[in-house]
Amino acid sequence: MIYCFSGNGNSLYVARALAGALGDNVVRIDRESLSFPDAHGCFGGNVIWVFPIYSWGLPGPVVEFMKRVEIIGARHFMVATCGDDVGMAHRQWRKGVSSRGWEDVATFSVQMPNTYVLLPGFDVDTPEVEEQKLKLAPQRLSAIIARIGQGWRGDDVVKGRFPRLKSRVIYPAFMKQGIHPGRFRCDTSRCVKCGKCQAVCPVENVALVDGRPQWGGDCALCLGCYNACPVHAVNYGTATLRKGQYRCPLI
Repeated sequence: MIYCFSGNGNSLYVARALAGALGDNVVRIDRESLSFPDAHGCFGGNVIWVFPIYSWGLPGPVVEFMKRVEIIGARHFMVATCGDDVGMAHRQWRKGVSSRGWEDVATFSVQMPNTYVLLPGFDVDTPEVEEQKLKLAPQRLSAIIARIGQGWRGDDVVKGRFPRLKSRVIYPAFMKQGIHPGRFRCDTSRCVKCGKCQAVCPVENVALVDGRPQWGGDCALCLGCYNACPVHAVNYGTATLRKGQYRCPLI
């Protein structure tokens, strides 16, 4: 079983690649599975958790789903997508798995193009860097697939510089104070009422009113709505007005 949370497609691409190679099913962590976790449990075999790194930690919906879903007798693996590094997110994942009495086997990270653009100095990758990351991803996934098949144990992740500071200080502050769905805005002069912002939201936090998006309070800050907009009508206050957009072209 593969549990996948994805807002912009990177982790969904990885989950589908793993599923194709290992013969597993993909369950999306979204509003439906969070509301009815009992319908998505499993018994035995390997369980692979695929998700993007959020401020050097786990996305909120992944944390919540791990607390709710019922899994018995399985071996657990983490495959996290990240723009550069994961900090100590793999330790957070292991702690969450162990708290449920599950067996945490191995953790992996896969570099994929950047999606986070809200803070100064953060933007999507240049076309050259994006192309290179996407080019290297299949080779990296092949190595991960081989290790999962072998039952390899350990941590095969890029922690980066100052991992404890990132995951133990910045991540908690981000989760507590850095998610403000009320700051999302729609430029009505640009909006073409295509509905893509609503369609991509994994937690169904975007509603269309007269064809244009309005945001509720249950936001994962995945930026799927921002990155999916074909005319850059969706913005997060003024933070994204001059920033780029990215959505995985491999899905």
